[in-house]
Amino acid sequence: MIVLGLTGSIGMGKSTVARMFEAQGIPVFDADAAVHRLQATGGALVEAIERRFPGTTDASGVDRAALAAAVLGDRPALRDLEALVHPAVAQERRAFLRDHADKPVVVLDIPLLFEKGGESSVDKIAVVSAPADVQRRRVLERPGMTEQKFEHILALQTPDSEKRARADFIIPTGGSMEETEAAVRHIISCLAQAPDS
Repeated sequence: MIVLGLTGSIGMGKSTVARMFEAQGIPVFDADAAVHRLQATGGALVEAIERRFPGTTDASGVDRAALAAAVLGDRPALRDLEALVHPAVAQERRAFLRDHADKPVVVLDIPLLFEKGGESSVDKIAVVSAPADVQRRRVLERPGMTEQKFEHILALQTPDSEKRARADFIIPTGGSMEETEAAVRHIISCLAQAPDS
């Protein structure tokens, strides 16, 4: 099995690209979706998050806006949250890899792959990238997003230029969907032809 790490900064179109891999029959583990499941009603992290960050959960699980407000700009609080979330997501990822052990290629969709030292857990890395002006426009169109929030998020992420330099593959998302889909098919073809490691 070849494990492809899929990453990219906020607003680069990573979720769209992940769906393109799935449409080609490649199993995709979505770290963000795993976090949502773990923080939803009855999720494994809800009680622990409420204990550490009182008032951030309700009947529907974790109130993501309240939790974001509790950790925004507070590095120790963010570290505490990550200490709860990362091991739980890692457990979900291991289960995904076990469930798909017979597949030649799988994708791990990990937004903070470089930031959290995840390179060692994958065989190849694909970075989703668009021009900075396209990225900014996409992000600022999101509900509740502000310039200040966007700049704060960017400051926490490895710069796009560095991600591109460290990637095995770059998937452009600033042009047409057809161009992006062609890049995805090209990567799948390259990985299918890769010699056994």
